[in-house]
Amino acid sequence: MGIIIKTKEQIEGIRKSSQLAAQCLDFIEPYVKVGVSTGELDRKIEDFIREHGATPAPLNYHGFPRATCISPNEVVCHGIPSEERTLKDGDIINIDVTTILDGYYGDTSRMFEVGEIKQEAAQLIDTTKHCLDLGIQQVKPGNRFGNIGFVIGRYAKSKGYSVVYEFCGHGVGIEFHEEPQVEHSARRNSGQVMLPGMIFTIEPMINLGKSRVKIDESDGWTATTIDDKLSAQFEHTILVTDDGFEVLTDLHNEY
Repeated sequence: MGIIIKTKEQIEGIRKSSQLAAQCLDFIEPYVKVGVSTGELDRKIEDFIREHGATPAPLNYHGFPRATCISPNEVVCHGIPSEERTLKDGDIINIDVTTILDGYYGDTSRMFEVGEIKQEAAQLIDTTKHCLDLGIQQVKPGNRFGNIGFVIGRYAKSKGYSVVYEFCGHGVGIEFHEEPQVEHSARRNSGQVMLPGMIFTIEPMINLGKSRVKIDESDGWTATTIDDKLSAQFEHTILVTDDGFEVLTDLHNEY
């Protein structure tokens, strides 16, 4: 499948869905606290999505059983929400939401802290957010996708962390996953050229230890760090504009 250049109408639809996905993360923040199960968080987000006339993209996607991905601590991504997994003091969790609103997809994720977290966890979160920000700054017409991964990898490694290479960002908007793949570790000036109207995610996963992951054989989804050390991730949906970028999932004017 080739790269999809979105029309103005499609961009507006994807923008609205992206804003709803971001609103989900703002909505759930007060509920992220000690003793709450990840299953309960998932139910609240699903209800919020449906109340706003949308549906959750992950639910039943290739058999995924829940509305969101919630990934605590050593879980890199695709954590399945569960009634059995309750949040504990010191946990860090990623909540990943993708909405389908009027047929358009918006995709974003954010890290949340539960109670008092350790300094090493806080530093990992800060570094991962900065990796996302550095990657976003590379988005402009004429630049190459590899430069996103180049700046992310360079910064993460300078701080002593590793970058997950087995998962990547992706085109989004008309489908859940489209071309292009957006690598978070790449050679400078490699990859395709960015063009106005492209929409894709940047979602670096940064590990405290080794970069590799393992998939839980019992559920076929949950990806954890190979050494069970902490992982963090942030994700935004980005539009390439005529002169730069627009972060479609940014509700707080960070960019």
